[in-house]
Amino acid sequence: MQLLVLQHLKYNMKKIFLFLIVFIVSCSAPKTCCSQETNTDIKSYLQNFDVKKTLKKHLKFSTVYGAVNGGTSVSDVKTFSVTSGQLQEGIISTPYDYSLTVGIRKIARFGYENRANTFYDGTESNYTDAATVGKVQGFEYLFEVDYARQQGVDYIDHHHFIRYSSDDNCDGPLCVDHFAAKVEYLKDGFADVEYFELSERYRWKKSADLSFSIGAAHRLSEPYGYNPLEEWMLNNGNLHYTYLAIQEGYNIDVANNEYRDPNGAIVANSAEVWKEVVIPQVLSDYSERKRNELKKQIQHSLILGFDYYRYTKKTWLHAWGNLLPWHYNDGGEFSYHKYNEDEQWYDYSAGLIYGIKVDKHLGYFVEGKYNKYWNREWYDFKFGINYIIF
Repeated sequence: MQLLVLQHLKYNMKKIFLFLIVFIVSCSAPKTCCSQETNTDIKSYLQNFDVKKTLKKHLKFSTVYGAVNGGTSVSDVKTFSVTSGQLQEGIISTPYDYSLTVGIRKIARFGYENRANTFYDGTESNYTDAATVGKVQGFEYLFEVDYARQQGVDYIDHHHFIRYSSDDNCDGPLCVDHFAAKVEYLKDGFADVEYFELSERYRWKKSADLSFSIGAAHRLSEPYGYNPLEEWMLNNGNLHYTYLAIQEGYNIDVANNEYRDPNGAIVANSAEVWKEVVIPQVLSDYSERKRNELKKQIQHSLILGFDYYRYTKKTWLHAWGNLLPWHYNDGGEFSYHKYNEDEQWYDYSAGLIYGIKVDKHLGYFVEGKYNKYWNREWYDFKFGINYIIF
């Protein structure tokens, strides 16, 4: 029954996604849709819809980019061990860091954002990409893929989103006043988080600078909170890692100090190396495999948010925040409610960009964003001061 419900929800998510894409493209098209003519016929509009012309309009002024960046990683580390009374020396080498970035973006810059570089090189940190609402009304997007290696670990990161906002009081049949929507896919290997999110909201502008929003968010992700190692915990709280390793195909010969992997290769010749080096990798591989075997989970949540933006040449403040205080409990075996003692929890995200030019010499800034979803946290921040001498 739960499987049927999950399949039904996934099917509905696909329909919602397709509907929003049509809705967004339609409402951001020329004002044949969102005109003041109250008798606009939806059927007539769809019949005359020009896909090629609309795509050309939305691709205009976008930037397609690709870049490779690289550099030295952490330095080599010497290791020492004693085997049968003999000193053994080794070197742990970490290969160089690199990133290969490809993407396309069309995002209006806020007043405080300077296009300092001539080209996009994939290293830019644009905090405003996380904002719910862009600088301009209409349609903005980002599609970016990063193939990276950092401190010897390989990652494939993704960040894709389409966001749309409208508060122009249009009365066309396909338009909704004060509407904001965002479709986003994020995979951050370094933070170990991956999800697809779709949100649609009613947006109320309290003033020219401040707006509030309320709506629903739908997230598709792995079952965060699930711990594959729980079944291997002993009554005293210790982990029965040796038996787990044997079940995974490892072989232990204590008498001869030989510890072999499933392929028969010796991976350790002492209990210390086995425990400190091999076992952590065994646990990591096991946990990743078990997590990947599970199906993605859909989480429907209430979402509340605000956006504030004010800019002058001497000072600026851009702040936004989102709170998900309530989540639908479908009673699934791997629902996050189960790992939270069937209680509700708070997921949230926020961003802040503040800068001030005190006088001709002195200026300072603070920028950052913070995200907390399920039992995952990831954030970036920077702050600094500039003093010009003349």
